[in-house]
Amino acid sequence: MTVRIPLSRRRFLATAAASTAISAVVPRPYLSRAADRPVITHGIQSGDVSLDSAVIWARADRPARMLAEVATTDSFKTIHRAVFVDALPESDFTANALIDGLPAGQDIFYRIRFQDLASPTIVGEPMTGRFRTAPSDQRSISFVWSGDTAGQGWGIDEARGGMRTYATMLRNRPDFFIHSGDNIYADGPILAEQKMPNGEIWKNVVLEEKAKPAETLAEFRANYKYNLLDRNLLAFNAEVPIFSQWDDHEVTNNWWPGELLTRAEHQRKKYVEKNALILAARASRAFHEYMPLRFTQAEPGRVYRKISYGPLLDVFMLDMRSYRGPNGEGQEERYGPAAYFLGPAQVAWLKRELLNSQATWKVIAADMPIGLIVVYDTDRKWGVEAIAQGDGPPRGRELEIADILSFIKRAPVRNTLWLTADVHYTAAHYYDPNKAVFQDFEPFWEFVSGPIHAGSFPQNQIDNTFGPQLVYVKAPSVPNQPPSDGLQFFGHVAIDGATQVMTVTLKDWDDRALWSTTLEPKLG
Repeated sequence: MTVRIPLSRRRFLATAAASTAISAVVPRPYLSRAADRPVITHGIQSGDVSLDSAVIWARADRPARMLAEVATTDSFKTIHRAVFVDALPESDFTANALIDGLPAGQDIFYRIRFQDLASPTIVGEPMTGRFRTAPSDQRSISFVWSGDTAGQGWGIDEARGGMRTYATMLRNRPDFFIHSGDNIYADGPILAEQKMPNGEIWKNVVLEEKAKPAETLAEFRANYKYNLLDRNLLAFNAEVPIFSQWDDHEVTNNWWPGELLTRAEHQRKKYVEKNALILAARASRAFHEYMPLRFTQAEPGRVYRKISYGPLLDVFMLDMRSYRGPNGEGQEERYGPAAYFLGPAQVAWLKRELLNSQATWKVIAADMPIGLIVVYDTDRKWGVEAIAQGDGPPRGRELEIADILSFIKRAPVRNTLWLTADVHYTAAHYYDPNKAVFQDFEPFWEFVSGPIHAGSFPQNQIDNTFGPQLVYVKAPSVPNQPPSDGLQFFGHVAIDGATQVMTVTLKDWDDRALWSTTLEPKLG
């Protein structure tokens, strides 16, 4: 849960009673510690940054109170805000705090330490992080996006540099990072060794709870802890706020609510639980405990939300997983529960927020691409996992997308684009109504990038319903190529404050610009 509790500076300092020294070193989790001091076990994070607020996160090694100070300089000479949140066993000792009342367009430094609840005079060493609040004026901004972390058994091989893409993204100094889903691979065990196609051995850092597909709450939590063993990710989290959404692998591959775990894939993975809904409930709790998301009082597990990042940009974070109908069907000619993908409530929300947006650019962050065909049951080569239903007029889930695209045209809502990941390669798609079966929409771009650190896969088949034109693609010719092949991707977006022009660049983990385009906004 995200909690905001104001705390006076006088009371905070009296309670903390700790050194104000700032450690510049990001420690490894689970290293030795003084026995009497609470420890920050998995680094610190920030997320969902707006004009005047952000969420910050940390985890303790025991029941403790997270004490956080916020300043506009790294000296912390003047404390702008101070808050506390309790980290209890019920939340696996994690704590999320909403910091508000911050100045816009400002570098913000935050310092976290934990106070032992059983011995309040004992306070741990601090750790510091930073983020930048959204600008209130027309200032240049940039961000990165990607998806898919620690997939297909490719975990942290320290001899090969660990999760290198995070270090590369950090070098770009983005204002924030959109994680487009598959933050973890709860269904993908990480074993000590994995044979590579060239015969070499990939050697993983291992964690006992990651040796099997996650079913218990503790196992789902352990997936997030595993990723936070990586030095690159720890350093990235301390410097770059995350806007996170989820997809299938936070729960299990290609799941939908109500699915019975009876596919051959489930049998191979030896699931004890018999339905996806119980897994999703536990997975959602772990996701919200370990990601710095804003808490929605009316719907505590909600993932979809709008994040306003100044006058140039609104980001619409979608949830294409929680409200969908069955994956094996969805071919209906008429719209109904079996064809839901976003679901009626989320579709209405998206339309309303797009219509009300005053930002120049409206970025729709989607879990999955619109026009790529993804098979649900790969053993039987049957069923629909994504939006695309195959060539022809809209049907099933495509009816939702057709409705949204027509609304954007008629409203009109200008300067929309879609960012996504999921398919484990990078591509640029231009959706052209003149080349589509369904034509009641304005042309738009969809950019695909990923994985961050997972197996890379060949290009998917394209569905002509909405007329996607493949402008650029980079993908392997055979499936599940290891990260060491270099086919790990992210996208970079820069918006010029003076001209409002957007530049989108697709990059690899060596920071090579593979392809780029410049988009002129429609103004007035």
